[in-house]
Amino acid sequence: MTEEVTNRVTLSKRDRMVANWRLTFVQASWNYERMHNVGWAYVLAPAIKKLYTSKEDRTAALQRHLEFINSHPYVEAPILGVTLAMEEEKANGTVIEDQAIQGVKVGMMGPLAGVGDPIFWGTLRPVIGAFAASLALSQSILGPILFFVLWNVIRVAFTWYTQELGYRAGSEITKDLSGGIIQKITVGASILGMFVMGVLVPRWTTMNFPAVISEVTNQEDAIVNFDGLVEAANNSNVTADSFRDVINQISSGQLVNTTTATSLGDVFNQLLPGMMPLLLTLACMYLLKRKVSATTLIFSIFVIGIVLYVLGIMG
Repeated sequence: MTEEVTNRVTLSKRDRMVANWRLTFVQASWNYERMHNVGWAYVLAPAIKKLYTSKEDRTAALQRHLEFINSHPYVEAPILGVTLAMEEEKANGTVIEDQAIQGVKVGMMGPLAGVGDPIFWGTLRPVIGAFAASLALSQSILGPILFFVLWNVIRVAFTWYTQELGYRAGSEITKDLSGGIIQKITVGASILGMFVMGVLVPRWTTMNFPAVISEVTNQEDAIVNFDGLVEAANNSNVTADSFRDVINQISSGQLVNTTTATSLGDVFNQLLPGMMPLLLTLACMYLLKRKVSATTLIFSIFVIGIVLYVLGIMG
């Protein structure tokens, strides 16, 4: 839509609230090809109907929002705000290519997902859930009620205010599409997403290497003297002091086993904790960039993991 618009059409606060309410149901319709796209089109449908008058323009708008989109459902709110602003400007005659709208969505959805998952699923929900569960264990009906109320107050407040923030930012973006603002937002969001991913990789990915590469016999005077406790037990002469002596030896740092084994995992952790999960992640990213399919990667990791387990290298 490129012709001059004399009567400017704008999305009112009520229109934006309707879109925000519909965002609650963005995951109600999933598919494995384009993920949230049907729900996303459902969210935008009333705004599109108001912004565009002709059937052709409405159809074109819905079609460009049926492309792939997938992110954390709550952090899709700022993406929604930016999208609403760009659609509003496009409907009022600003020359905005479909690729620009899709580019902003793609540039924001991945990095924001990396932020939303650990904040909401990994932190807030367990904390609020643990607090509510403690109340429920004390037979208080406030447990489930408090969880429901707190969670939804946080969700509604976050999605609304970040959507409004995105809406205002989107209006600024459309004023200078040629100035590289979209590229700057995309790069900044990507850097943030990579930083978050680097922090979460060692937390969410565990690789154990129990294969023993060396075993050293410990010196006798460095080992806890269990023989004295056994001897006292055989003579029916076990006292509190016998146990206290063993505990004191362990507390002072004496060894429990007669040998000390060093595993492959110990070596990797001494070099750099979390190094192997990070290397695995980087390898997968490299292969994905080389057009290796995700399905091939998943099955390859399964096969390699099973083989290494059978060989005793991983556990």
